[in-house]
Amino acid sequence: MVSVLVTGGAGYIGSHAVLALKDAGHQVSVIDNLVTGFRWAVPEDVPFYEGNVADEALLDRIVAEQGITAIMHFAGSVVVPESVSDPLKYYRNNTAASRTLIESAVRNGVKHFIFSSTAAVYGIPDHTPVDEETPRVPINPYGTSKLMTEFMLADVAAAHPINYAALRYFNVAGADPAGRTGQSTAGATHLIKVAVEAATGKRSHVSVFGTDYATPDGTGVRDYIHVSDLAAAHVLALGWLEERPEESVTLNCGYNRGFSVLEVLDAVERVSGRKIERHMEPRRAGDPDALVAENAKILDTFRWQPRNGNLDTIVTHALAWEEKLAARG
Repeated sequence: MVSVLVTGGAGYIGSHAVLALKDAGHQVSVIDNLVTGFRWAVPEDVPFYEGNVADEALLDRIVAEQGITAIMHFAGSVVVPESVSDPLKYYRNNTAASRTLIESAVRNGVKHFIFSSTAAVYGIPDHTPVDEETPRVPINPYGTSKLMTEFMLADVAAAHPINYAALRYFNVAGADPAGRTGQSTAGATHLIKVAVEAATGKRSHVSVFGTDYATPDGTGVRDYIHVSDLAAAHVLALGWLEERPEESVTLNCGYNRGFSVLEVLDAVERVSGRKIERHMEPRRAGDPDALVAENAKILDTFRWQPRNGNLDTIVTHALAWEEKLAARG
């Protein structure tokens, strides 16, 4: 059993990681400022600290009180267009705050650090699927802010007795199969979340940005990974780091299988039995034709076995969660 501090543990991916860690028998604590997270998303028996990961005194107190030996870092800002319009927010929340957190980990003797990175570090790759050696050329401050944290972790691990796993997420979707938590943020921009909101009447339509991409149906193709499979990868990462205290690793998190925007909308209609109005709109700047993960490295390194990779399964869980939210009012 490891005592793990989950930053952003009241948010979408963080709350799933908390459940996965608990299910695996680990001791879990959460820090979240509740700007985009929800207090109800953290189980009552999990120690919860409302605050910011840039608060050094609070971090020191949590590590001391809970005997923290590992950190899973999900806290941060994640909206790409906002990062373009407000880059300093992203360098504060994602880069500067991560530096403070990493420094606290080193100061307090935390041994393992698992970082929530992103496929946005690759920018617009010239091929797909992309592997971990694909050039990292982010095209927005969000991707750059995450890549800067990857650089910090590599340098810190070389200088101090701490190791890390940087996990580069592709398009995270779905919800806990048992209905315990899900994507609840207002104004979410992720396609499957937007589509199930439309299927439940929360939105009048779904905008399709670009129909002239070099893909089979002309719409952008993405690798959608179920959030519970992603959370399971984090638990495996923790075990891997424990067993190899001198080693660190950077891995893609995806299925090596992409679906187009239209294929996703078709799946939501198929699962929900409801028609979704589609508005065809111009491309957004910086959207690649396709972005799919080469995932051989994570499959081999962690012996990761995704359980929820079927698109209809992802949509079914996302829709069930959306209906649960709608019932809450």
